[in-house]
Amino acid sequence: MKIIDRLSSLFGVQDMTVGRPMDTLIAFSIPLLIGNFAQQLYNTVDSIIVGQYIGDTALAAVGTSGPILNLMLVLFMGISTGASILSAQYFGAKDRYTLSKLVGSTFFLTLASGLLMSVIGFLSTGYLVSLVKPPENVANGAVTYLQIIFIGMTGAAAYNILSGVLRGMGDSVYPLFFLVISCITNIVLDIIFVKNLGLGIAGVAWATIIAQALSGILCSIRLLRMKEQIDIHRDIFIPDRMLIRRLVKLGFPAGITSAIFSMSAIVVQNLTNSMGELTIAATVAVMRVDGFAMMPNFTFGTAATTFVGQNIGAEKLERVRPGTHDLLKIALICSSALVLCILLFGHSLIGMFTQTETVVALGATGLRWQAAGYVAFAVSQVLQGVMRGAGETVIPMWISVLSTIVLRMPLAYGIAYLSVSEVWPNGHPIALFSSLLISWVLSMVLTLVIYKQGNWKKHLPQAFRSVL
Repeated sequence: MKIIDRLSSLFGVQDMTVGRPMDTLIAFSIPLLIGNFAQQLYNTVDSIIVGQYIGDTALAAVGTSGPILNLMLVLFMGISTGASILSAQYFGAKDRYTLSKLVGSTFFLTLASGLLMSVIGFLSTGYLVSLVKPPENVANGAVTYLQIIFIGMTGAAAYNILSGVLRGMGDSVYPLFFLVISCITNIVLDIIFVKNLGLGIAGVAWATIIAQALSGILCSIRLLRMKEQIDIHRDIFIPDRMLIRRLVKLGFPAGITSAIFSMSAIVVQNLTNSMGELTIAATVAVMRVDGFAMMPNFTFGTAATTFVGQNIGAEKLERVRPGTHDLLKIALICSSALVLCILLFGHSLIGMFTQTETVVALGATGLRWQAAGYVAFAVSQVLQGVMRGAGETVIPMWISVLSTIVLRMPLAYGIAYLSVSEVWPNGHPIALFSSLLISWVLSMVLTLVIYKQGNWKKHLPQAFRSVL
């Protein structure tokens, strides 16, 4: 722990209400960016091991499971977003009592939501898989994988929700450290369970839930030891109805946003599955690489929420605008650099997941189509993160509805219909990637327009609005 404590002295709990905005944002974002890298590595290693040691059918099964699993995680995402916003605001306001009550209430919500989603997910696995209509051999693997994952949903809830609280309080180092431990554990167990013991896709799932449970336990321990920031005693664990209502009010739109993405992914997964097993495998590989390209976007969106939330809590609104400009610069530079890497090395990146040349070629083409969209998405994430930090979570939800439901899904099916041929009787896979690019660009345009109009400031006192 001494090494982590030293890192924390440089990058640890960040009071983002003091110092140069650029300095505090970089100090907060570096561990967060590394943590997002580790999170994506977590998923990617699963796919590489599945693809190389089990085969393309198993890889397709894990990919088919992705949208379903994400749909079941939306409750955690909503709670995490609400808890992160509130913890940032109470931390910035130096309101120790309310911050302590919030932490205790969050523990209650973590346990309750984790158990609830475990039961719902396990009992409905077969039905959920049937919604995306995968080939039978793919469906069997997906059911096996998901049922085991659902057994360990409380571990996933603990990490996702409690790490959100830690980040709201400006601590991005310890969540990173715990995620790295979890990632290493996952890799080691993947190799033992799949390569050495031959447990197949079930082994991958067991490795994942064990690693997730470990990260959740570590986050719990970290929060309970933060006695400089919060008071730990029995009374804080009594759920506070007022705080829970406010947390749900803030987090509900974010949860709905995640649900929208997940449901649209399930609908598009139907289209993907209709194009055959090789297309499913290629799409899985593209989405794994896509996760790395998205890292700067999600990192700086989270940083924006924490930065704005803390400064609003401290009533230092004059810091928000320069901080936003700094974040946009950093996010655009990072996302552009990653796009360049994808364009140069896309073929090799897809080749890590499979040796099937058709899958590699199709995946590399998909990456080229999506590349420019990562820069557009960076702008959307930062500005929507600012809105959430200011307490506006509904507008980002509606932007997601318009760009994903109204545009992306009809576009994907429309382009597929227009590209039907003898080789691709259900449409060309380019429909999947081009529709995603267009929806990202539209999301950026809508976000820029709304941000400039300033309607998202309505939750702030009138005297503060002109400062932003």
